[in-house]
Amino acid sequence: MTTGPSASPPPSGRPGVGVALAIAAYGLWGLFPLYFLLLEPANAFEVVAFRVLLSLVFCAIVLTVTLGWRRVAAIVRSPRTLLLLGLAGVLIYVNWVVYVVAVDLGAVTDAALGYFINPVVLVLLGVLVLRERVRPIQWVAIGVATVAVVVIAVGGGTVPWIALVLAASFGLYGLVKKRVGARVDALSGLTLETAWLAPVAAVQLAIVGTVGGGIALGHHGPVQAIGELLAGVVTAIPLLMFAGAARRLSLVAIGLAQFVTPVLQFLIGVLLLHEVMPPTRWIGFGLVWVALVVLTIDLVLAARRRGAVPPAASATTR
Repeated sequence: MTTGPSASPPPSGRPGVGVALAIAAYGLWGLFPLYFLLLEPANAFEVVAFRVLLSLVFCAIVLTVTLGWRRVAAIVRSPRTLLLLGLAGVLIYVNWVVYVVAVDLGAVTDAALGYFINPVVLVLLGVLVLRERVRPIQWVAIGVATVAVVVIAVGGGTVPWIALVLAASFGLYGLVKKRVGARVDALSGLTLETAWLAPVAAVQLAIVGTVGGGIALGHHGPVQAIGELLAGVVTAIPLLMFAGAARRLSLVAIGLAQFVTPVLQFLIGVLLLHEVMPPTRWIGFGLVWVALVVLTIDLVLAARRRGAVPPAASATTR
C-alpha cells in the first residue's frame, strides 16, 4: 500500500491525466480490503503466494508484449541492484502477508493506521539511516504520531503491531527503492522482486496444500476462484497507474493523493465492517491526522521555498 521517495524525472505533460491516474491507483489500493474479503476462506499465505506467482506471470507477459526484457537484463547485470531488489521483495512480502492477515482478523482500521503513519516513518528513517536533517516542524509531526501510537496502545491494552509492522515494512521498502533510484522502472522492479519470491511462494503453496488445510482455489465458487486468479492483474495495474501519475505530478501532489488509500481503508473498516472504535482509538487517529497535516504543510512550504516543485516519487509496490 503508499510510496517511498526516490529520484525520478521531473513531472511532465498533462497533469490532469496524472491526477486521474494517481486517484485511480490510490483508490484501488484503498479498496483492497474488499478484494481480499472476496478471497476468503483462502488464508493469507495462499493469497500472497498466488499474488507473487501471478504477478510474475503478468509482468512477464507485459514485458514480452512491450519488448521490455532488455531493461530487466540490464538490471540483472548489476549484482548490487539485483540484491537490493531481493531485499525489497522480502519487505513487500512481509507487508503483503500482514495486510491480508489484518483483513482476515477484522483489523482493517489497524492497516489504515499503518499507512497513515507511514509518511512519519519515512521521515524517521531518513534521520536514522540516511542521516538527513529534519526540520523542527517534522520533529513535531514525529512526536505527535508517537503520542498517537502510545494512546492507541494504552487504550487498547496492546501494541498495534499490525499498524507498526505495515508502516515499518513499507517504510523500509521505500528506503530500499530509494537506494535503487531511477535505474529501475516500476514493471522491471516488480518483475525481479516477485522473481526472488517465486520459490518461496511455490513452497508456501505446497505447504498450504498438504498441511495447511488445503488450497481454497477452485473449491469455493467461481467468484472466489476468479478473484485469486486475478491477483497478478490486481497487483500490477494500480502500480502501473501510479508510475504514469508519478511522471506527470509533483511530489506534493503525490504526497496529498497517497492519503486516499488509508482514508478508504478506514472508512471500509468503520462503516462497512463495523470495527470497534473506542474513544481512545478516535483520539489516537485524530492525533495521527494532526501529524499528517503538519507534515503536509511542511512539504508545501519547503517546495515553495525552493521556488520549484520537487520531482515525483518513483513507483513502489502495494
